[in-house]
Amino acid sequence: MVPHLTTALTGPLLDLERRFLDNDTSVERWLRTQWLEHTPPFYASVDLRNAGFKLAPVDTNLFPGGFNNLNPAFLPLCVQAAMSAIEKICPEARNLLLVPENHTRNQFYLMNVARLAAILHATGLNVRVGSLLPEITAPTVLDLPDGHTLTLEPLQRIGTDGRRLGLEGFDPCAILLNNDLSAGVPPLLRDINEQFLIPPLWAGWHVRRKSTHFAAYREVAEGFAAEIGIDPWLINPDYEVCGKINFHERTGEECLAANVDKLLARMRAKYREYGIESEPFVIVKADAGTYGMGIMTVRDASEVKALNRKQRNKMAVIKEGQPVTEVIIQEGVPTFERVDEGTAEPVVYMIDRYVVGGFYRVNTARGIDENLNAPGMTFKPLAFETGCSLPDAGLDPDAPPNRFYAYGVVARLALVAAAIELERAAPEGV
Repeated sequence: MVPHLTTALTGPLLDLERRFLDNDTSVERWLRTQWLEHTPPFYASVDLRNAGFKLAPVDTNLFPGGFNNLNPAFLPLCVQAAMSAIEKICPEARNLLLVPENHTRNQFYLMNVARLAAILHATGLNVRVGSLLPEITAPTVLDLPDGHTLTLEPLQRIGTDGRRLGLEGFDPCAILLNNDLSAGVPPLLRDINEQFLIPPLWAGWHVRRKSTHFAAYREVAEGFAAEIGIDPWLINPDYEVCGKINFHERTGEECLAANVDKLLARMRAKYREYGIESEPFVIVKADAGTYGMGIMTVRDASEVKALNRKQRNKMAVIKEGQPVTEVIIQEGVPTFERVDEGTAEPVVYMIDRYVVGGFYRVNTARGIDENLNAPGMTFKPLAFETGCSLPDAGLDPDAPPNRFYAYGVVARLALVAAAIELERAAPEGV
């Protein structure tokens, strides 16, 4: 199933999808050359927005948490891609330790951990799950809504010098983090010797910034657009950054308002160029972090100067109670895709350099210009019915295989950007 577009502005997107189809060999060759120069992250997910006139990534997650939402038919793809990723990092690995978030009450997240462990087990690895929670002092079996169970075990330092991370009787070659380190690096994960930490610690939100990612993405989009002869704006969300802000104390408001004005002016010029009659908007969100926290939709600079206390409180902190001091002002890309009565956006999942599936995030309580990853709102994932790697030139550009292919292309561009981002963030000597 592909959600229908509730807009008459399908022409430009159809042109974009047609351009991908007509240049599929150039597209794949260009992407292949990127992987000769850059190492892809172990895994990633990309939130996309399909505006009818534009198809662009709006967020890239390097610790994806929705593997349980993928179509089970694509599990073989996940296993093959995971094999490729493991062989690059630790080809002789037998034991792998999976370290999740501390979401023991989030049943959907725990099903994601179980699915991820099952994928890795199928690659020929002994996989166990180590918890950072202090209350996990012995192996703890959790019952999951789908009838499966997940066993959490207490992490501990092992080895003669205490510089390896493992479990009681379990010494892993590699440690896969499914924890985005929003609150910083726990002491247990520091100064680890001769073990592979995947992704590296500097991929965590204590270091990473969305603006850094989208700076790398801008470079990637421009290179790719030149290759196939399109305007990079069609696949690239513009942005500005405000680096010193305090929503509680109302400092940095002038910087925020000025950057909102600047970005909206550029957007209006592009809308005029493409004959887009809808009103442009921007998304102001924390430059670090995830889980749909610290996000607001803005249509005029005056709005950021007139926030009430409730709005300021909402913007002031993100996951783990971390204060927001830096924000990215991102071009708002409306989503004109709908599933039943809900607003929808595609989320594409990748392991190594391969697209392994995706799903639609559906929210019946949010509009086309709002964040759909909203806590407490209706959330109904709908797994993709076909893969994102096999376009069919004999079908219309918006037929399921071709629309999914377009999703896969743009998501892989974001993956290239993430690879470049991690290279540049690596400490010297690594």
